[in-house]
Amino acid sequence: MTFGFAPSSVASMSASLMRAERSADSVNRPTRLLDPAEWAAASIPLLRNPREVVSGLHTRHRPIPQTVVIAVLDPDERLRASASFVRRESTTDGWTFRNALLFQLRRVIPHDLRRRTPVRTAVMLYCREGDTRWTEEDGAWMWGLRDACTLHGLRCGAYITMTRDGWQVLGEGRAGRRPSMGSVAEALGAEEPSAPRTGGAATEVLRRAAAR
Repeated sequence: MTFGFAPSSVASMSASLMRAERSADSVNRPTRLLDPAEWAAASIPLLRNPREVVSGLHTRHRPIPQTVVIAVLDPDERLRASASFVRRESTTDGWTFRNALLFQLRRVIPHDLRRRTPVRTAVMLYCREGDTRWTEEDGAWMWGLRDACTLHGLRCGAYITMTRDGWQVLGEGRAGRRPSMGSVAEALGAEEPSAPRTGGAATEVLRRAAAR
């Protein structure tokens, strides 16, 4: 006696197997993300002093790997509110990230949905392992940041990554070695001593005045 499957049964099993494989693949692959070209096309406003913003957030939140810092800046780039949390999601999905960011924004600052145009800007700093190159996880956070800003009435600002090599504003090419993941936080308000400036018309005027 022989056993076998009818052709229709084999075809049905093959289709079911293919659907299962596609479903598993969709779970493992990131969805709802922005690639660097799409992010650049979004006309994200530039930070006037990215190092100052990064240093301030690093000092306030002392991020460890997988820490997300979301901050809201006023038009003069002063910090109005910020919050941090450690990523707990097992999947890389922009929709899930958007919800996490929106929850934090609603906790720390009222929305600006009544304004015709956004005035305040939200920026995000993500502390992670690896190098500074763009990843699909970064793309999902970018999608989530842009969507969360829209739903909270904010302008979507810079997306910043921090690794052991330093920090980088993705899409702008601006970066620095300090602060970095694991570095000692600077005191709030501390500034690096500036090198003395010499030469120029102003210096010549002062020299002549002193000689009188």
